Parts: sequence; structure tokens; C-alpha cells
Amino acid sequence: MSTSLEPRTRLRAEVLLVLGLSLGQSAVFAVWTLVKRYLATAPIGQQTTTLHPSATAVPIMDLIYQLLRVGFQVVPVALALYLLSSHGVSALRRLGLTWPRRSRDASLDLGRGAVLAAAIGIPGLGLYLIGRAIGQSVRIDTGGLPSQWWTALVLILAALSVALLEEVIAVGFLVTRLRDLAWNPRSAVVASALLRGTYHLYQGWPMAVGNAVMGLVFAAYFARKGRLGPLLAAHALLDLVSFLGPEFAPDSWLAALRLA
Repeated sequence: MSTSLEPRTRLRAEVLLVLGLSLGQSAVFAVWTLVKRYLATAPIGQQTTTLHPSATAVPIMDLIYQLLRVGFQVVPVALALYLLSSHGVSALRRLGLTWPRRSRDASLDLGRGAVLAAAIGIPGLGLYLIGRAIGQSVRIDTGGLPSQWWTALVLILAALSVALLEEVIAVGFLVTRLRDLAWNPRSAVVASALLRGTYHLYQGWPMAVGNAVMGLVFAAYFARKGRLGPLLAAHALLDLVSFLGPEFAPDSWLAALRLA
């Protein structure tokens, strides 16, 4: 609960500032992008979004740019953790990110993350195919980088940074701060889910709906269990498969999944 040291106005300001520097900003631009897609000459189903575009034809400069992009992407995460750690309260403890005392506990977190990844990823792929079939989802190019020795490393770092950014801020920070503001737990979960869905609108409304459902599951899990670790593991697994899978999967598989 909020205290005299952290009045409601300060907590609201923290939420607005963190979101304005990160996923809230992404949500606004995602809405703008979706409107632009529908106003474009080509139907939205014939459009493509590239998740990791190359910045320059000079490989070493491209590598530096990609590493900088990944690094700056997690700065809002550091800010959120710093704000949650005010007045001697451990942010990691509040988010359930303390190191498990037993290896069995760590294995359980990873196991739960794998189950969540499968439960979200398989239906999510089906929703993507449906969205493509009805012409309401863009083709998602999870690559975009040149074939270099560092490509896989950058994609792995990108998957980890995106998982950190989305789960720490959209779930851990937002749900915790809304709870501090005396929000109803269900309302906090819905707010987290709507945020996640909104910043995925650039992919088309079907994918936004799918991500909102994922947001409901993840935020409800955190609100009930108080542990962010399984969600980080699940999201990282989903993105690792999404980012690296097309690099190794046969072209015939990618064509069947409308990823080529």
C-alpha cells in the first residue's frame, strides 16, 4: 500500500514516466502504425514487419548498432527496478526474483516457464495463421539481419532483453504499482493485458488480441504466485524459438507457416 513517503501522486507519476519511456510509448506508436497500415494502398495482409532490421551494410557497424539497441532497451527495466527498490525495499524480492534456495525450485521455475511457453506459443502460432488467412495480420519477419558470425548472438540477446522489458515492466512493475495504488487485483491484471495487446497492434489486431490473452495469463499468474521468474523463462523461450527458428528451419516449413 502507498505511504506518506510515497503518496499516490508520486506512484502515478512513476507509472506514467516508466511507461512513457518504454512500453507505453510503444503502444502509442503501435496504434499509429496500425492506422497507417489500413490507410496504405496495399492491404494489411500483404504488408510485412521486420523485427530486427539491419541498420547498415557495414557488418561491424551493424553489430555495434544492434548491441546498442539491445543495451538501451533494458534501461527502462533498470529504472523500474530502481523505483521499486525505494526506501530499502528489495525490488527483486517484490517481484519474486530472489535466487531459489534449492536447485529443485529453480528447475520448477524453468519447468513452469516451459509449460507456459507451450500453452501460449502453440495457440499463438495458430492465431497468426488465422490472421494471415483472413488478411488481418502482417507477415512477421523475425530476422532481417545479415548472415554474419554474430547474428545468432544478437538474436539471443534480443530475445532476452525483450523478455526482461515486457515482463518486468508490463507485469512486475505495473501490477505491483497498481496494487500499491489500491487497484482491484483483477483490474490490475486487465490493465497489464490491455497494455501488452496494444503495443502489439502493429502486427494486426488478431495478434494484439492473442498477446492480450497472453497478458491475462501472465499477469494473473504473477498476481497469484508473486514470482516473475517463470514468466521471464516462458517469454525468453518463445522469443528464442521465434527469432532463431527461421534461421534453421527448412524453407518449406517457413512457407507452410507463411513466414517465408
